[in-house]
Amino acid sequence: MVTVSDTQVTWLTQDAFDRLKNELDKLIEDRPVIAARINDSREEGDLKENGGYHAAREEQGQAEARIRHLQELLRSAKVGEAPANDGTAEPGKVLTVRYDGDDEDEKFLLATREEGAEGALDVYSPESPLGRALLGAKEGESREYDLPNGKKQKVKLVKAVPYDA
Repeated sequence: MVTVSDTQVTWLTQDAFDRLKNELDKLIEDRPVIAARINDSREEGDLKENGGYHAAREEQGQAEARIRHLQELLRSAKVGEAPANDGTAEPGKVLTVRYDGDDEDEKFLLATREEGAEGALDVYSPESPLGRALLGAKEGESREYDLPNGKKQKVKLVKAVPYDA
């Protein structure tokens, strides 16, 4: 599972592509079921006080938004292999880092939330301040990034290994 937004291209492993495609197919398949629920609820009477109707419309809106998101994601997707195990921080890798002044390491997946959705690891986007700071870092290298409060945070890349779902 490797994802990186690079000029609107999303890199995915075959497994990740298949998982997202199956989710999209299921959502599209369920469209008539939601539409039928809306129609059934509409026939119950006054729409202003019809909770079932409003809930079904909300569900339809969320499903349609997810369908559009997945269609866009998959349209721009490139299917490829996981990154090399070369100790460099890049999308699709599990990074172990140590923050300056901390005694414990933190481990997370550098990828989009789509990719890390099923895993136990926290997911940091390559576009986040921490993700941008670490991109291209080698094991043992320290980098610095800006915190929301305006201060700087120093972080050391302890280990970088390919994500294995």
